[in-house]
Amino acid sequence: MARLIRPLRKTLPLLSYSSSSCSKNLGLKLHHQPHHISLLNPNLSLQSPRTYVSEMRKFAFDGNLLRLLRNEIQYELENSPLNQPVTKFDSFTVDERPGEQWICLQRKFGDEDIKVEATMFDGAVCSSITAGSPAPVAGRDDVELHISLIVNISKEGSGNMLEIVCSAWTEEIEIDKVLIQKQENVLAKPYPGPIFKDLDDELQNSLYEFLEARGINDELAVFLHHYMKDKDKTEFIRWMETVKSFVEKK
Repeated sequence: MARLIRPLRKTLPLLSYSSSSCSKNLGLKLHHQPHHISLLNPNLSLQSPRTYVSEMRKFAFDGNLLRLLRNEIQYELENSPLNQPVTKFDSFTVDERPGEQWICLQRKFGDEDIKVEATMFDGAVCSSITAGSPAPVAGRDDVELHISLIVNISKEGSGNMLEIVCSAWTEEIEIDKVLIQKQENVLAKPYPGPIFKDLDDELQNSLYEFLEARGINDELAVFLHHYMKDKDKTEFIRWMETVKSFVEKK
């Protein structure tokens, strides 16, 4: 059944501490001796007032930042606990790529090796755009998020690789570009191929069917959008945990 050609989418509280004369408490005989002792860090006991204040401000700001990070992490985990990353979809294995902005899916199809690289959400469009409309904001009902896909299909011994650049919308895959790449000795500026929308309608439909036979279909688009919502939260919490560990490190 012929596939309908889709229209192009354009896409901090502070703490202060002081003490009586440290010369009296420590038994030191200094003529110009600071009269402040840090109760948080004994190594700061002999400092100029300016250094003392600077250190206390650092402790206060660091403490406030850590408090906010812990609260935010706790809120995120309690509000919606993290899901275990999926490692398989249909015939594809899924590599989460922790800490990165993309994931990788791979499978075999006959004598072909297929690799799909998918970004996290990298754009959005409004379902109904009018003059003066505000910029799309993720989370709104009238906003559709965008994921970029690069599909690489190679055959052993061919020397060439078919590269198909796609957009994964909420419920469908849209082809943007089709290229031929060299597996070795990659050209600096390979011919990018024609504008996909300028191709004959029947040829466009045939390329969609070519991808669908290999599992690059609308079901994959739905899966990726669910997966990336989880990954977006996971990476956010991982980022907060990393910042917290950095600030805590002495």
